[in-house]
Amino acid sequence: QVHVVESGGGLVQAGGSLRLSCAASGRTFSDYTMAWFRHAPGKEREFVAAIIWSGSVRMYADSVKGRFAISRDNAKNTVALQMNSLQPEDTAVYYCTAAKRYYYGRDSGEYDLWGQGTQVTVSS
Repeated sequence: QVHVVESGGGLVQAGGSLRLSCAASGRTFSDYTMAWFRHAPGKEREFVAAIIWSGSVRMYADSVKGRFAISRDNAKNTVALQMNSLQPEDTAVYYCTAAKRYYYGRDSGEYDLWGQGTQVTVSS
């Protein structure tokens, strides 16, 4: 079975931090870009961060640049999103996803494997 599972969400005060984790299985995920998207009520799904298969190149949405950091451990088949200086506008369900092979970018349509999401709630 091919799947990804997110964990690590929770309730945090503004200015706090959370670390999200994504466990992937069913593919050789080292060949695929991995990314995090988020979806808040009443808003469109939003790109957050992506990391290339080698881990040497990363990209971030402007809204999280300097606050969030994406990383991956191909040996463990995991991806993490370290989120610092969280703000209420970061409140959303966060999804981990794997891209179609060799894709690297922000287009959600190029990612074809999605987890169930983990809720992040930031209070003021």
